[in-house]
Amino acid sequence: MKIPRIVIGGATSGVGKTSITCSIIYALQKNGFSIQPFKVGPDYIDPGYLSSISKNETYNLDAWLMGENQLLNSFTSNSKSDMSVIEGVMGYYDGFGGDSNYASTHHVASITKSPVLLVLDASKTSRSIAATALGFLKFHKNSCISGIILNKIGSKKHEFLCRSALEKTKIPIIGVIPKNPLLNMSSRHLGLISTLESNVLKKQIKKVSKIISENIDINQIIKIAKNSSELTKKSKPVFKKTTTTIAVALDTSFNFYYQDNLEALRREGASLKFFSPIKDKKIPKCDGIYIGGGFPEILGNSLEKNQTMKKSIKKLSEDNLPIYVECGGLMYLTKSILSENKKYKMIGLFDAETKMTKKMMLNYTKGKIISKTPISEKLLNFQGHEFHYSRLDSVSSDSKFAYTLEIGEGIKKHQDGLIQDNTLASYGHLYFDSSNYAEIFIKNCMKSSKR
Repeated sequence: MKIPRIVIGGATSGVGKTSITCSIIYALQKNGFSIQPFKVGPDYIDPGYLSSISKNETYNLDAWLMGENQLLNSFTSNSKSDMSVIEGVMGYYDGFGGDSNYASTHHVASITKSPVLLVLDASKTSRSIAATALGFLKFHKNSCISGIILNKIGSKKHEFLCRSALEKTKIPIIGVIPKNPLLNMSSRHLGLISTLESNVLKKQIKKVSKIISENIDINQIIKIAKNSSELTKKSKPVFKKTTTTIAVALDTSFNFYYQDNLEALRREGASLKFFSPIKDKKIPKCDGIYIGGGFPEILGNSLEKNQTMKKSIKKLSEDNLPIYVECGGLMYLTKSILSENKKYKMIGLFDAETKMTKKMMLNYTKGKIISKTPISEKLLNFQGHEFHYSRLDSVSSDSKFAYTLEIGEGIKKHQDGLIQDNTLASYGHLYFDSSNYAEIFIKNCMKSSKR
């Protein structure tokens, strides 16, 4: 199976991977290619940028969540455009567990047999950039690195010094991007601002992509991508007959979803109806509800004011409708969210209060599902991830937890997954195809529809 593809990796976080990946997508489109974007890791923010510029939904590639076989299967199944572009995560060899390469950008490049363009920040170096590049090239016996992109070049003289030093490494220089503060993306909380929030931001992405694209050798990138080795073709997924309807919260407050999770629900027989907890007055007619993560504290005032929506969700939960909720959705189901000395009243389904903090909680998670839930019928080991800037205070001593954690912070020490009636809400995020979560959730939704 021939899939022209390229990975954009970085020496470290913050070297400009997202901006440069967007610019490469922009330039490839200008050359007549349709692009399928992918993002290494469990990130929800960067995929919005890649989707905005490519006009295609972005899929995550994370070995910890998916396993190597499922990762490759997702990549080959979803690479339906002329070319696939994969944005890396953190530093190129940074994986899970400090000295481990597992789940790193290099690991994903190796699984997908993809050539890599390594982005280097040249702003505070010149000749030493060659030592950095050579180190990345030789650190692993199969680095997959096919070219270098130099970012934040200060002048023509600076460029000359960097190019001269890199000549000895024989690593092709694919792009040289001048230092320009206008090319910096805005950031907030865990990463970049969600593209759903601003049309102005979407225009900025396009403007930045156009400027950067003028400083990269797109013809060389096309050549490298087209020379990718063949991959084993995977069987096409089988879609079951539609049997149930699931309402999915999707607006500027709740938009953190793996595209694969939504497609897993569709594949198992669900029709998805999207709704806004901010704007809509009630839940669309459905047999189950899925509320993902996001930034509910940012629009806490709007969520607080929509009383009919809050009452509707609480009533459906009390009526035992299957509801699965993650992170931002969990915050929405507590009594209140305290953010910057302002308290916003939320649904109050769970006897707990959410408090925003300045500490980022970013972990892969691992544990056991220890009770029956809307997404599981038996004891089950799981691996997931969590990232948030909040904690739950005043959690009732009567609260029931569905997860015990071996790795991860959770809601309380070694515990996550609040459960009440037929509602499951956790800080942790799960990848549905790592087990039969979608199948069980839809099975429970079908039971609900027959009551």
